[in-house]
Amino acid sequence: MFTSAVTNLRHEIKLLITYADYVALSKKIGALLPKDSFTSDTGDYFIRSLYLDDEYISSYREKMAGSDKRKKYRIRIYNCSDNVIKLECKQKVGARICKTSCSITKEMFEEYINGNPTPLLKSEHDLAKEVYSLTRSKLLSPMVVVDYDREAYVHPLSNTRITFDKFLHAGINDVNIFNKDLLTYPVFTDDLVILEIKYDYFFPSYLADLLKTVRGKKIALSKYCMCADAMLNLNNAAVSINSINGGTY
Repeated sequence: MFTSAVTNLRHEIKLLITYADYVALSKKIGALLPKDSFTSDTGDYFIRSLYLDDEYISSYREKMAGSDKRKKYRIRIYNCSDNVIKLECKQKVGARICKTSCSITKEMFEEYINGNPTPLLKSEHDLAKEVYSLTRSKLLSPMVVVDYDREAYVHPLSNTRITFDKFLHAGINDVNIFNKDLLTYPVFTDDLVILEIKYDYFFPSYLADLLKTVRGKKIALSKYCMCADAMLNLNNAAVSINSINGGTY
């Protein structure tokens, strides 16, 4: 199994903040740091990820249980384009995280969501081979699509990134990330924003001082878990309505 990813461990902090606090903080950080290379003319970019899990939903369960060692797998695109399709593994080791990724083709993706992981073996990357193996041995398969807009700032010191993830949505009954008409469901009803801070060894002190003013709530839940829960709640609500209506909508 793939193990070399654990050499690039990073710190990650997540805060849930109000939209008003995001607007104020974004202006301050924007005056100090440049945005990352993915940024479009609108000032942010759209991220869509398809999260994978096994037959026991191990990634979900381990995250909810707070396990210190866990992995989660996803396929990610930007701005609904097939120019860059990333197969990724995000791994937690103790208090830190690391991410390993490799590029796959649209053909590999389409075959995978249709139940055929074999084209992944065309890749020479160990991660693709690991996902193939897990798909065969533990029935790793598509679970939920996760959408959001990202506003990202970078600092070269300690490979620092500050991101604001807005308008988090979960895909409804579809795992095709290239479906531009895919229906989605909002996770937050009050436009909350996820502030994420990532760095290698230490966080620049002047940015730390700035972020001390943030009144956010530190969170441990992943976007995968939040979207999976949102879809579970939506499906339960649909079942309840169906029961009230005598089995018909």
